[in-house]
Amino acid sequence: MTTTSIAACLGEGFLAQALHRDFRHFPGAVDVAGLMTWGDLDKLLATHRLEPPRMRLHRDGAPLQVTAYTEPVTTRRHTVWRRLQPNELHTRLAEGASLVLDSVDEMHRPIARLAEDIERVLRTHVQANLYASWTGIEGFGVHWDDHDTVVVQLDGSKRWRLYGTTRPFPMHRDIETPAEPPADPVADLVLNAGDVLYVPRGIWHAVAADQGTRSLHVTCGLQTHTATDLVAWVAEQLLGHEEWRRDLPRLASPAEQAEALHGMRKLLVERLEDPRLIARYTAALDGREPGRMVPSLPYVDGVPADGDLRVRLTTARAVLEVSDDAVTLAAAGQAYEFAPAAASVLRPLVDGETVALATLADAADLDVESVAGLVQELVAGQAAVVGSMP
Repeated sequence: MTTTSIAACLGEGFLAQALHRDFRHFPGAVDVAGLMTWGDLDKLLATHRLEPPRMRLHRDGAPLQVTAYTEPVTTRRHTVWRRLQPNELHTRLAEGASLVLDSVDEMHRPIARLAEDIERVLRTHVQANLYASWTGIEGFGVHWDDHDTVVVQLDGSKRWRLYGTTRPFPMHRDIETPAEPPADPVADLVLNAGDVLYVPRGIWHAVAADQGTRSLHVTCGLQTHTATDLVAWVAEQLLGHEEWRRDLPRLASPAEQAEALHGMRKLLVERLEDPRLIARYTAALDGREPGRMVPSLPYVDGVPADGDLRVRLTTARAVLEVSDDAVTLAAAGQAYEFAPAAASVLRPLVDGETVALATLADAADLDVESVAGLVQELVAGQAAVVGSMP
């Protein structure tokens, strides 16, 4: 996909110095050849029914009416869908609209690999949205996002003006709205093809293709995890205790209410005193992450013992634990336990590789039939896909 991966671009220093703290610009960080071309975008628009909000146009901070670039089509079964009108689309884009395609990682495998590369390093779900612009007119105006983003410029150039934050770590559901941004930016950057930009949530920014060239970029949004999420997860674990399942004594005496709170607080504090709690929370979410599930057609009756058949995991955040007695894998919400020999089969898959069954069998000193049986368990749990994929 890239000569220098996003993982290598972000690197160890990024995690310690910038993540959730400050923006970072990495000029020429990745080779974007093959990630997404204009021809790829044309094909997606032509072969999918991409109605808003999945595909939409924005200009001057507001979405355009869908009637400005689509027409209604009624099928013989009397359902109505909006068909894209290429000529009207061209006109709107030439007039200054920006095109947005949400969750392009679900539609285009090279972008999915990019998102998975980021997920493997930052251990959070990534949604990749595509943006295309032709003029210096801003699609969204000065705004902030409620999640961190990793931006990859795919073609052309785009100008990013960053204004800093006016409320630390704002949230979509918050009790206050950030104050207005300052008049002058703290950074004025131009991204060219191959550049990467990291923008933490809450940083006000404005983006425009004002360099006299068209622009195509992908923004990888990172799912946010806060103390609120951690406590919610802990509360879920505490449902094994009666104190956290019984009804609140809302109509009881103050003494009875205080006693109930004491019992709940004691259990909660015990969990919060565990120094590995955040690590356990992260591992639990990794094992639950469904990834990008894919069917394994035509193999509906099981994975055949075909050494040329290739397999990959559908999630980038599988958790592999190896001991002398067993190998355990948590992936896509399922837990698996295998014999120690399975470690050589699972490790390259957890690392994100797509591997032929015969290659895995050789690495583990197993026969292809045994490896096919193991892979079938993963396919049945929606944690793996097999086929002739690249």
